[in-house]
Amino acid sequence: MTAHADVIVIGSGLAGLVATAELVEAGKRVIVLEQEPESGLGGQAWWSFGGLFLVDSPEQRRLGVRDSHELARQDWFASAEFDREDEDLWGRQWAEGYLAFAAGEKRAWLAEKGVRFFPVVGWAERGGYTATGHGNSVPRFHITWGTGPGILDPFLRTVREGVDKGLVDLRFRHRVDALTVTGGVVTGASGSILEPSDAARGEASSREVVGDFALEAPAVLVTSGGIGGNHDLVRRFWPEWLGTAPTHMLSGVPAHVDGRGLEIAAAAGARLVNSDRMWHYVEGIENHTPVWEQHGIRILPGPSSLWFDATGHRLPIPLFPGFDTLGTLEHLRSTGHDHSWFVLTQSVIEKEFALSGSEQNPDLTGKSVRELLRQRLGRGATGPVEAFKEKGPDFVVANSLDELFAGMRNLSPDVEIDVTEIKYELEARDREIDNAFTKDAQITALRGARKYRGDKLIRVAKPHRFLDPSHGPLIAVKLHVLTRKTLGGIQTDLSSRALDASGTPIPGLYAAGEVAGFGGGGVHGYRSLEGTFLGGCLFSGRTAGRAIADAV
Repeated sequence: MTAHADVIVIGSGLAGLVATAELVEAGKRVIVLEQEPESGLGGQAWWSFGGLFLVDSPEQRRLGVRDSHELARQDWFASAEFDREDEDLWGRQWAEGYLAFAAGEKRAWLAEKGVRFFPVVGWAERGGYTATGHGNSVPRFHITWGTGPGILDPFLRTVREGVDKGLVDLRFRHRVDALTVTGGVVTGASGSILEPSDAARGEASSREVVGDFALEAPAVLVTSGGIGGNHDLVRRFWPEWLGTAPTHMLSGVPAHVDGRGLEIAAAAGARLVNSDRMWHYVEGIENHTPVWEQHGIRILPGPSSLWFDATGHRLPIPLFPGFDTLGTLEHLRSTGHDHSWFVLTQSVIEKEFALSGSEQNPDLTGKSVRELLRQRLGRGATGPVEAFKEKGPDFVVANSLDELFAGMRNLSPDVEIDVTEIKYELEARDREIDNAFTKDAQITALRGARKYRGDKLIRVAKPHRFLDPSHGPLIAVKLHVLTRKTLGGIQTDLSSRALDASGTPIPGLYAAGEVAGFGGGGVHGYRSLEGTFLGGCLFSGRTAGRAIADAV
């Protein structure tokens, strides 16, 4: 292809690929610019668990879950807490559009492309407050059969077909340094050509410059992602309401997720909003086989583990595992320490621990029913979970409380742990288990969870005494803050057009995916209901691709 195209797409993650696929189907010529080598095609989506937020799906109905657009909207807006009249203006409208998509054509659109789902729907972000508070009232987390790669496959296939037809030019190792603005119109992009790299997916690649480029197009779409790999930016924009940023954090995304695209778009006049809204996990563990620097993996916990702060004090209601991510982060930041602890049993880890990521779920990623039955329904925890229990630096496995406490002290020598308090909580909890009723809200919650067939089948352990040796060994897990998603970004209208400070669309400039706050500069508001990041890339990428196809 020549240096001219109908569209330049900056970034080859999910949002960029979805938009490019839409443009290919419309017969448009597209140049995709990506600073990483071809091994990184698909971006963060490839690493994901593949969870998608769907409303009133056949999978839900088969499990006895009654969901509706109205209930999902109630949960979304209660969690988002939109409270900024100007910055949330478009995010609110994108939220309405996304909810209609999730309750409407989203599943059928994906099914037409060959995407299928694991039959058990997960219940993420359970909330634990009132009906008008944060959280999912019902299970909505649909796991893609094939995880993240399974979501990418149909769009990669269409993009590759576009390459074969001469419609798509994939230019790896092309780092955009600036957008070209001519008379107030974005007319192209320029930047540096980086030396070839054989770095594997997620690994750091060279930044040695070997040339430059300048390209023109009547439309430029920015889909360059967020700031999760740049801890300096995370700390700079850390929300005041979450207290001070941690001194020590793990990275849930590779280092190249550095926020450069946001700065470049802002230099071209785009308005950035809600920069202090972000989504970081509190159940991060160090990867025993890291791919990138400070590589962390998130535990997707069931509700049974007891959660203690760094000093050994149990977290308050309703901050149970899997209930309120940012509420837990807010509380933990008030303790003055950067880590916390799960205490659990072998019975709990076998039933309740899952690890986020395609590479941590080979049965689902490989679409192997045989492996899935062996791993999820057989005895023992899944292979990846057992590997972390054996090799992970944050795990303590013990046959007695004294041995457990010694291991915890060894992992946290600088913090005095009140082991007497932990022992007291464990013993008190075990006494409550003997009755069908209890005053312990966490026990009530886990018993309630087991009334949902999906949780009882593969997600929530049968209530038992933690100090019963038959359920041992005892396990403690040191948990870290894990950076992940940017919830704010480039403000866009409902056609994904980037807006300037006055709210006027910048001719020729569009944005989608995480760099646009997954739509409008912040479709989630303050909190996510989970399964909405990949879904936000799908929806905003599709919207951008179709809008650009109509415009050029």
